[in-house]
Amino acid sequence: MSTQISVPRIDASAVLRRVRGRYLSPVASLLLFVVLFVAVVTRYDFASTSQVFLNLLVDNSYLIVLAVGMTFVILTGGIDLSVGAVVALSTVIVATALRSGWPAPLAMAAALVVGPLLGLAMGLIVEYFEVQPFIVTLAGMFLARGLCYVISVNTLPIKDPLMRALGLNYVYLYEDKFIRWTVVIAVVVVLVAVYVLHQTRFGRTVYAVGGNRQSAQLMGLRAARARVSVYAISGFCASLAGILLAVQKLSGYSLNGVGLELDAIAAAVIGGVLLSGGVGYVLGSVIGVLVLGTIQLFVTTANLDSYWTRIMTGALLLVFVLVQRLVVRRPR
Repeated sequence: MSTQISVPRIDASAVLRRVRGRYLSPVASLLLFVVLFVAVVTRYDFASTSQVFLNLLVDNSYLIVLAVGMTFVILTGGIDLSVGAVVALSTVIVATALRSGWPAPLAMAAALVVGPLLGLAMGLIVEYFEVQPFIVTLAGMFLARGLCYVISVNTLPIKDPLMRALGLNYVYLYEDKFIRWTVVIAVVVVLVAVYVLHQTRFGRTVYAVGGNRQSAQLMGLRAARARVSVYAISGFCASLAGILLAVQKLSGYSLNGVGLELDAIAAAVIGGVLLSGGVGYVLGSVIGVLVLGTIQLFVTTANLDSYWTRIMTGALLLVFVLVQRLVVRRPR
């Protein structure tokens, strides 16, 4: 007696429709990263391709954390221009506190408080005073950058053993392939963000607010709380990114992070996050960071002038914005 095994049928057309919809930009970004990365490592014949990839994570761990926070804000239809200045402020606070004799955990905790407080204040103004996020966060950027100059205008070296251990010690994965502790922290942040956005009521509220705030309120969701909270989350990620940058550079400087908010926005957009809100994924933003990192790798390896990084980033950003526009116009 023969038994028949039923094989589930895959609706190829349904899968294709989903890819053409909200998954189009992340998939395109992933393909772009693979093509760019393979082209670079093939062209310049690096000794270890896997270590080159791991180095991308090491060099851009702080930007990954920053892009995660920016993703939360953009998903609600907002924007946060203050994050680059908050990164600089965090590096200066940590370095100044360490020079004053504070233990490293307390210095890092002080920096981690500043970002969320500023983000909370900006979120409250955006929500309850109905001021455009662009204006509010621009004011926050000026405030944070000005506080950097008030504290110190000079480079402040970091000599604390714990900070140096975080910045210099290797974490070996297999054989001689390694990352640093900053990458471990960035990966934890990404995993937590993915869980919050896709497995919690708060995450569903964030997507709902970005899609249609009035509908979210009619469904009984706490839209106001979510809209304020995402700015606090972005501020926390900016402070943490500042600590990671301070660990990487082992210094604090008031001019750190200039233009970094634009890199975070570009990474999110290239990764498929719609600026109008409601559509996007944290992992897409991570892919966007890797794309930007690969461009920087190419420019550095080819000994090109640094402005080519901005030119290529701008061109890619324009292409992905146009792709997103076509996706939004596509009838569903």
